[in-house]
Amino acid sequence: MIPADNRWVEKDIREFSGSPAVRIGDEWMLITAGNLREGRGNWNTMTASWGGLGVLWGRNTAFIFIRPTRYTVEFVRAAPLFTLSFFDKSYRRALEICGNRSGRDTDKAAETGLTPLAFEGGKAAGGIGFREASEIMVCRKRYAHDFDPAEFLDPSIEENYPKRDYHRMFIGEILALMVNRGG
Repeated sequence: MIPADNRWVEKDIREFSGSPAVRIGDEWMLITAGNLREGRGNWNTMTASWGGLGVLWGRNTAFIFIRPTRYTVEFVRAAPLFTLSFFDKSYRRALEICGNRSGRDTDKAAETGLTPLAFEGGKAAGGIGFREASEIMVCRKRYAHDFDPAEFLDPSIEENYPKRDYHRMFIGEILALMVNRGG
């Protein structure tokens, strides 16, 4: 386990930098879940460009979508927490690798040069992110739901699912926004 160091500071979620539509949809993020304390192979990460931020049930929330074929879905299903890691543009290639290769047969940290870290204390305790990230949201799962194509109100949505691999949605309460001060 690589513990988070003093370069990380907790901020209010309202201090998240930039538009969520740009940060998620254009710049992408890594969704990560699992447990670093138990050693290699007990966590996974994937790139995502679908998701959002808002308020639900009186809580600041993040919502993410993962296809059932993705290895990361197993970790998000099993873990109480997931994280969203955001990077500057210089890490675009690393995000491409994490989106195009499976953790079933690729050591994504070794392949990308990203350094996994675990937050050990405070509201972020148990969250896994990456030392190179600019911001990491630590979220506690509150709800999950599989998309039902019978509920699509716009038939064109089906075009996103030629393999009928409908996403599972996870809603998480944002417990902490961790910001990298550098160093």
